[in-house]
Amino acid sequence: MARAPTSRTGSRIRARRLDLGLRQADLAEKAGISPSYLNLIEHDKRRIAGRLLTNIAAALETEPGLLTDGAERAVLDAMQAAAGRWDEGRAEVNRADDLAARYPGWAGLIAAQAARIAALEARAQMLTDRITYDPDLATALHGVISAVTAIRSTAAILTSDEKIDAEWQGRFHRNIHDDAIRLAAESDALVSYFDPPEDGAGVPLSPLEEVEGLLAQTEWHLAALEDNPPHNIAKPQLRKPAQQLFEAWEAVYVRDVEALPMSRLAAAIAEHGYDAWAIAGALDVDLAQVIRRMASLPPAEGRPPLGMVICDAGGFPTMLKEVAGFAFPRGTACPLWPVFTALGQPGRAIVADVVVPGQPETRLKCWAVAREVGVSQMDRPPLLQATMLVLPDPTPGPIPPMPIGVSCRICARSACAARREPSALGAGPNERL
Repeated sequence: MARAPTSRTGSRIRARRLDLGLRQADLAEKAGISPSYLNLIEHDKRRIAGRLLTNIAAALETEPGLLTDGAERAVLDAMQAAAGRWDEGRAEVNRADDLAARYPGWAGLIAAQAARIAALEARAQMLTDRITYDPDLATALHGVISAVTAIRSTAAILTSDEKIDAEWQGRFHRNIHDDAIRLAAESDALVSYFDPPEDGAGVPLSPLEEVEGLLAQTEWHLAALEDNPPHNIAKPQLRKPAQQLFEAWEAVYVRDVEALPMSRLAAAIAEHGYDAWAIAGALDVDLAQVIRRMASLPPAEGRPPLGMVICDAGGFPTMLKEVAGFAFPRGTACPLWPVFTALGQPGRAIVADVVVPGQPETRLKCWAVAREVGVSQMDRPPLLQATMLVLPDPTPGPIPPMPIGVSCRICARSACAARREPSALGAGPNERL
């Protein structure tokens, strides 16, 4: 059954009708209502649902959901993120929903192109970092240069005016042959270094994205590691850096399974719901472990989507599981997210309801905690890691949710103490609540 429309349903109906060049009377006739009643609907003075909504959508050659809810949340998030990354205030960000509802094909294309550009930029940055810092690349380049130098030196001797007997000529020729084979091998290694496996969009991934993409295939649930003892996982075709990250995640996963088996977690969820803090207290298990285990729950009917982000002390996501309604941009995330609050208060559990801008706004329940990792040293600051679980669309509580932005450049929240830069929508920097 179709959902009841929002207050913008009529506006979307009118915009779609005008796009198709239909007169109000023609659409009213196709829908089986009077033009005056359609006029009230188009001005959002009458609410519609059910068969009438379906008939109007069919006459407009669109889906009822695009008239009631607008575009999918993921498409809108992608369009808004694109405006935040590259636009200089020219895009009408507050009308993205109208654009997506009227031209869903173009909206999808904008989102897809924005994702591809972001992936290409990440790829370029990754290559820049690798060229600058990666010791493996330095080794590969050194091998190529050494082989070329050896061939050049030997060739210089053979082409000189100095007379060389046949035996030494044969040795030099063999040396050139051997060095040429070594040069070919080193060159292949260098080419492979810059030409890693590609993702489905045709854009090579960073090691971190490779691992996250692999985990996303099973919704982060590694069934082979749930057994006691764990079974070996068939090693995927990952590049060496990604393979190392994946093996490190495997080790964390096994420790979490030992601390909190899935059967025990399922029983706790049946009693406490998806409240990570309540489960951690009831089972006397570290909150960060509970968060990771809940994020790795196997897919099941009726189970809500659960997002997760793990950040280092600098706020960079070292693991990111996004779900519908929860998009966490790397490097430009709003500083008001509870995961950043947890970094400022290590050891304290942060539980908060937040609301992300959109049409309609998305409510999220968040649980976050920061812990010290590694071995403490007297002359070094502690290494912190923050972990946050996200449950979209929680049941509204008595306390109003905290407003969270997407990116300062496209955030419409005009009174925000955390603003880093002016908004394309007119909010000034450093405005106080």
